[in-house]
Amino acid sequence: MAAAHTILLLHSMYGLRPAVHAAADRLRAAGHEVHVPDLYDGRTADDPVEGMAIKDEIGRDELLRRAVAAAAPYSERGLVYAGFSLGGSVAQNLALGDERARGLLLLHGTSDIADDAATSIPVQLHVAEPDPFEPDDWLNAWYLRMRRAGADVEVHRYRGAGHLYTDPGLPDWDERAAEATWATALAFLTEI
Repeated sequence: MAAAHTILLLHSMYGLRPAVHAAADRLRAAGHEVHVPDLYDGRTADDPVEGMAIKDEIGRDELLRRAVAAAAPYSERGLVYAGFSLGGSVAQNLALGDERARGLLLLHGTSDIADDAATSIPVQLHVAEPDPFEPDDWLNAWYLRMRRAGADVEVHRYRGAGHLYTDPGLPDWDERAAEATWATALAFLTEI
């Protein structure tokens, strides 16, 4: 049986941690083909300062280049782009630039949207409430701009959860919010 979707799943600023592999396994168990590129070339971080340092050393343009290269072999199939925090930001940029994209699943992160962006893809965002990296004013503006671009957008907020609440190896871990996120995300992938 063919996978329901081909998904490119991008890691957070912490790098390709076990939680990302576990998420990919969860998506595969639901019948999806999942590709998990390592944008950090094997480096991982245990704290945000270290993760930010790796991200800044590589640079945003190079991270985008690496993500585009990782997506290229599969983009003809029509990818669902997904990512955690920084990876969500990168995934959003790739999805909005890929006319074949089938969907966008954002976990803990968004990115700015160009004024001339146009897309009809379904978008689902899962984010803590409050989240210092995704403040309410930003999320309101992001939602309006994504809708203006033509996307079908759902936003799910998780009160009291930490920023990267789906990673059991981080202090932000919130099992209840993580399980609710995965149940909602898997339903979203079934519907698109």
